[in-house]
Amino acid sequence: MNNNYVIGLDYGSDSVRAVLVNTSNGANLAEDVFWYPRWKAGKYCHPVSNQFRQHPSDHLEGLEATIKNVLIKSEIDPAQVKAICVDTTGSSPMPVDENAQSLALKPEFAANPNAMMVIWKDHTAIAEADEINHVARTWGGEDYTKYEGGIYSSEWFWAKILHVIREDEAVKNAAFSWMEHCDFITAQLIGCEDPLTLKRSRCAAGHKALWHESWGGLPPKEFLGKFDSYLAELKDRLYIDTYTSDEVAGNLSETWASKLGLSTDVVVAVGTFDAHAGAVGGEVTANTLIKVMGTSTCDIMVTDKATLGDKLIPGICGQVDGSVIPGTIGLEAGQSGFGDVLAWFKSLLLKPSLELIEESQTLNQAQKEKLIADLEDQLIVKLSEEAMAIPVAESSIVALDWINGRRTPDANQALKGAIRNLNMGSDAVRVFKSLVEAISFGSKSIVERFREEGVKIDNVIGLGGVAKKSTLVMQTLADVLNMPIKVASSDQAPALGAAMYASVAAGIHPNTQAAIKAMGNGFDKVYEPIEGNVEVYEKLYREYLGFGGVIEG
Repeated sequence: MNNNYVIGLDYGSDSVRAVLVNTSNGANLAEDVFWYPRWKAGKYCHPVSNQFRQHPSDHLEGLEATIKNVLIKSEIDPAQVKAICVDTTGSSPMPVDENAQSLALKPEFAANPNAMMVIWKDHTAIAEADEINHVARTWGGEDYTKYEGGIYSSEWFWAKILHVIREDEAVKNAAFSWMEHCDFITAQLIGCEDPLTLKRSRCAAGHKALWHESWGGLPPKEFLGKFDSYLAELKDRLYIDTYTSDEVAGNLSETWASKLGLSTDVVVAVGTFDAHAGAVGGEVTANTLIKVMGTSTCDIMVTDKATLGDKLIPGICGQVDGSVIPGTIGLEAGQSGFGDVLAWFKSLLLKPSLELIEESQTLNQAQKEKLIADLEDQLIVKLSEEAMAIPVAESSIVALDWINGRRTPDANQALKGAIRNLNMGSDAVRVFKSLVEAISFGSKSIVERFREEGVKIDNVIGLGGVAKKSTLVMQTLADVLNMPIKVASSDQAPALGAAMYASVAAGIHPNTQAAIKAMGNGFDKVYEPIEGNVEVYEKLYREYLGFGGVIEG
């Protein structure tokens, strides 16, 4: 059988996964996951100061391992692989030299966190984001944040670069250019040795770097120079044009073709962000909210230009032509903490216990490892099961989901989480349940912002690890939103979406919509709101808003 195959390569916060997909029907022939070893060991990060950096070696090692493994697992003829597309977290920029290589791959910068990728969840640039916002509103010219919700975030491109170059003169002097993670991996695959020639991601540039066609690309030097002359000079070493992910970035280089056992005929598509690829994999259509639910959430919608017109939607993460489906406007919102909020609580409960187990003199090493593994695997499961058994009518604890700041509506990464209404009966299960409710309330505030601005939402689709695994979260979310939520069948929707882009870049499908129709995996579950819970949660949501107003004020 003469099938064509493509590879979607999906870089998440903790791991990278490759998925080998049949372009005729979207069947997943093989997948493989690589967990970043340096990141897992906590290297180059300082959570107390919100510093989160990743070494590019984690990404390059994962690239090679996962693609080789899917080829081995599938047992297909490698000549049948026609294209690759990369999606990554973002905004996750890194400094590169004049040959498009990460500074962290040089011996003198190998252990310098400032030379590494500044991952999306790094919030060390809060002051720089505040500065960008102040200048954008007061400098007397165009407000270059207006297509990004009117508020620039410390999670994004310019703020992170500004923070790093102010902190580290050596990196500043050595950084010829900067690349988003999705652009860097794409450049590696095609053997790009000049960052000025690379086709940069429209998705990354439009949502995070203030790029817009109406002002000719990136903001002018007059604006960028108000922060640091380096930024004005850097503009000449970045890009003017950007490209959607159905376009060809280049072909697989001889070096990477040899490493992976593939042909240089393999097309490499322009890179993109994971959530936007996930929306494609989740079969996004107009008036549908796609919730990509993992450590954070990204909430993605598409609308046509005629419907949106000249409207600017305040407080979201951007409206960008072609960032999801070429020819439509992609709308992005999201939460800085979603699964991460629950992971924080898990760590809060487990850390002292795990340390005591490690120090135990009564258990041997094998017993310690088994007990630790059981606790890490089962704690969230047990909390979820017990939380499901507590009637919603008993919910009284109110939590804020701002453990990692707030992304939308109205980005403010300086905000902190909080909990109120605790008493002597507030056990771990009830606090956990309140955190699940809080992340659901955060989702509702995003839905309300879209609706307030006239954006119609008829359907909600959930995808990602949380959507597939947590009945508690999904049912709570359906109850809070008072809407049914469909769950995408694919376990790897962002990688599937990247594969769909790859199929268009390779000329197998004529456009992204055709690829979705041919390769969509459908949906396997629907969570319906429970009528009795809806009223309770509406009242609690109003308390959440009031509590948030007090904390923010």
